[in-house]
Amino acid sequence: MRKPTGLTARALAARAGWSESKASRIENGKTPPSDQDLLAYVTICGVPQDYEDLRATAHGIDEMYVEWKRLQRAGLKRGQEAHVPLYARTNRFRIYEPGVIPGLLQTADYATAIMNRIVTFRQIPDDVEAAVKVRMLRQRYLHDAHRHFGIVLEESALRSRFGGPEVMAAQLGHLLQIAVLPNVSLGVIPMATERIMWPVEGFWIYDYSQVIVELATAQVTVKQPSEIETYARMFAELVKLACHGQPARALIAEAIAVLG
Repeated sequence: MRKPTGLTARALAARAGWSESKASRIENGKTPPSDQDLLAYVTICGVPQDYEDLRATAHGIDEMYVEWKRLQRAGLKRGQEAHVPLYARTNRFRIYEPGVIPGLLQTADYATAIMNRIVTFRQIPDDVEAAVKVRMLRQRYLHDAHRHFGIVLEESALRSRFGGPEVMAAQLGHLLQIAVLPNVSLGVIPMATERIMWPVEGFWIYDYSQVIVELATAQVTVKQPSEIETYARMFAELVKLACHGQPARALIAEAIAVLG
């Protein structure tokens, strides 16, 4: 931010009333800046509109990028429990998943199949049974009429098999039941759809407070307002691609039929 202005660190520090060493420590990440420090910095650099994003970054830096090997070193239960307070304070969920049924909509058998594979692949302690119980308990929020769930799945999420045909049939049948809940909007993007928005990694938007993205190696938490807005726009474009109501349920029924 400073370099395009032509200011040196010494000049910026003088304008802010800081020592030169303080400016250097902030810029090199050695001293966490206060909110007042950040406001002074962006004001002097002529970009006050960046304050909220910078503030959100500073406040959320410890959870911004958390590697699975750190989060799951003791197993999967801890991660499931960590999201309970977030679910409790969220009223509007927007969820996009390209390849799996989201945890909020999973049956116990489907969740068990996926978690067993995670435990094997990542070579972590096996606490799948306990983790599944926590995931199932979190689903109580689906039946709270004061909360709203916008969910968009790629058709490939319906076709990707976990746990065998019987587990998949039960999972897809459960999805049909969830789809008719009055506080749930379930959309499915057909594979043959002409794309106006490319498939991306799965993401969850919690109100307008944060976005969680699951990568292969880490969980990413986004709290910068401008980035949350980008995910919200992306979700809106994906909603336009999805079919809802009876056409969506027909795609789910077709996925059940091909299981034989």
